[in-house]
Amino acid sequence: MSSSTDRGRRLLPLLPNHPLGRSAVTCKFRCGDACAHEAPNTSGNTYFGDVVGEVVRRRGLLKAGAVLAVAGAGAGLVGAGTAAAAPHRDVDVDVDLGGGRRKDGLNFTAVTPNTEDRVVVPDGYEQGVVIRWGDPVVPGAPAFDFDRQTAAAQAKQFGFNNDFCGLVPLGHGDRWLMVSNHEYTTESAMFKGWTADTTTREQVEIAWAAHGMSVVLVERDRRSGRLVAKVDRQYNRRITLKSEFRLTGPAAGSALLKTSADPTGTLVLGTMNNCAGGVTPWGTILSGEENFNQYFANAGTVTDATAKQRLSRYGLSGGASQRRWEKFDERFDVAREPNEVNRFGWVVEVDPLDPTSTPVKHTALGRFKHEGANVIIARDGRVVAYMGDDERFDYMYKFVSDEKYKPGNSRYAREHNKKLLDKGTLYVAKFTGDSPAAEVDGTGRLPADGEFDGRGEWIPLASGDRSFVPGFTAEEVYVFTRLAADAVSPTKMDRPEDVEPNPRNRRVYAALTNNTDRGKAGKEGPTEPNPRPNNRHGHVLELEDHRDNTATTFSWRLLLVCGDPNTADTYFGGYDKSQVSSISCPDNVAFDSRGNLWISTDGNALGSNDGLFAVPVEGRYRGRVKQFLTVPRGAETCGPVVEDDFVLVSVQHPGEIDGASADNPLSHWPDGGATQPRPAVVAAWKKDKGRICG
Repeated sequence: MSSSTDRGRRLLPLLPNHPLGRSAVTCKFRCGDACAHEAPNTSGNTYFGDVVGEVVRRRGLLKAGAVLAVAGAGAGLVGAGTAAAAPHRDVDVDVDLGGGRRKDGLNFTAVTPNTEDRVVVPDGYEQGVVIRWGDPVVPGAPAFDFDRQTAAAQAKQFGFNNDFCGLVPLGHGDRWLMVSNHEYTTESAMFKGWTADTTTREQVEIAWAAHGMSVVLVERDRRSGRLVAKVDRQYNRRITLKSEFRLTGPAAGSALLKTSADPTGTLVLGTMNNCAGGVTPWGTILSGEENFNQYFANAGTVTDATAKQRLSRYGLSGGASQRRWEKFDERFDVAREPNEVNRFGWVVEVDPLDPTSTPVKHTALGRFKHEGANVIIARDGRVVAYMGDDERFDYMYKFVSDEKYKPGNSRYAREHNKKLLDKGTLYVAKFTGDSPAAEVDGTGRLPADGEFDGRGEWIPLASGDRSFVPGFTAEEVYVFTRLAADAVSPTKMDRPEDVEPNPRNRRVYAALTNNTDRGKAGKEGPTEPNPRPNNRHGHVLELEDHRDNTATTFSWRLLLVCGDPNTADTYFGGYDKSQVSSISCPDNVAFDSRGNLWISTDGNALGSNDGLFAVPVEGRYRGRVKQFLTVPRGAETCGPVVEDDFVLVSVQHPGEIDGASADNPLSHWPDGGATQPRPAVVAAWKKDKGRICG
């Protein structure tokens, strides 16, 4: 391990058949080879990057990275957002304390990029598995046996490919309920000799049970620092593709959501492709259903023009599905059950503190490829949820509740708060750059004002039973949100994944993972919020709503333009690029107690393993990216949780390298020897059991 200041660090060659540092098998099973197909957004939205008139006339006001803020309709241009967005506003946040310590708390030595088949943490830290695929979750679960899997056993065991991870405290001690998403199954890694054509009903039902979510009690051993998963009778549970969910909100009961199995349009079996998520202030978990389209077959047989357009916009086409689930349940056959697909692509809410509760799908938050949803309580008490649609050239959204949050843990308060996401207004984001288009030339060179930045507006789509989109009913806005958003010309983004508000500064940070289609023939080229063509490495955007999180206008700037700091097309918040870790393909974000941003990566296109990175967003160290850990080869870093005493990461799809399979495993993490790789949650902590951020 060596510091990222070592300019001789080794950049490793890209793995074969890795278009974005991701293996073909991962692309195949996680998103149905989405990047191998045309992006579903074929709308002709225009990017108004060449701002004229008053904004350009006031370019002289943009000093020290200040961003012009629009106070509201008719209010004119004011400097309301300037102080909060300035990068050197509060230098005391991270002043040196001596002995290498800083007040930002990021005192670890950065991990060097590598391709090792293990989790690598900084010197002075330890790491250990908390729970892995197949470990018992509920009482009566059998021990995992790779060669003798059953659906009944998997329904009681930790699921496959855990992504988001969230903690809900139990009391004031070292006990939490940990909730993990199980995004997708990689059948070729789960079953020896598996092929789509020979898959069996038992294998399919194992996969149904391996999807969904797990709720697990975890405890911290104060003597060792290790986190331990417990098989708890009171709280632990598995949620699978056979679990019942309620559809709630304004589209519940819509004819667009009714099926032969559910003529009410209010009850759905299961959740799937659950990617990121968030913990609410009232102690529930929000989980985003993402690449659901790949599980449904025979969209190519649909002939109705309207239905075909709707399916195409959500990435459905062709015949048989990759996993052939339609052979064993007709609800996955669009030709037989045309509305079943409309019952996925929502934000799910689960209450881990009430194991008898039925999870819900919130229709008021819209339907698209949700990476997740994260909420903040606005100053007036309303709740604001931020969301990204993880697709090339798709959009960022937010939802503002009608009713206000009730503090406290009483049953009345919690039940009230659990309904806040059912009534409110859904918006989509439109970004405007403050630089002439000629200054955003695709080289990565900063515009004349020294930053990629500007302003924007939240365009309303629907509220309750009222649609703000001409030609769309409110129900159509919620069920076909992508098409409704297309009609109001928001800004096409480079795969907006995790979008989270920082509880310390109330700004919102969005991970824009990559978009190699940007600038291709017939595709939109560089824009100020997405400034590079063939964007392999992605970027991180910082957004500040004006006055409050409920506002309909905002200022924005790019905090990071990711990649190798040795190249000219990268940017690290204005920080010295010789002093940062290289970072590629930001995916999930989290915050520590000091407000530092932590970023996990997915598909590192620089040739090394994915990892977890920390970066201050304030003071003179703003933009100084430091790599905290790396995950094993073929794996993705997901679901970071950053507590004062430990860090949790989800290690998803270890060993998913081209050519790997259950018959030819190319990783043996975490159990070593000749074992099969198993996705797992990992904790890291300091050997002296001191504070991670201290």
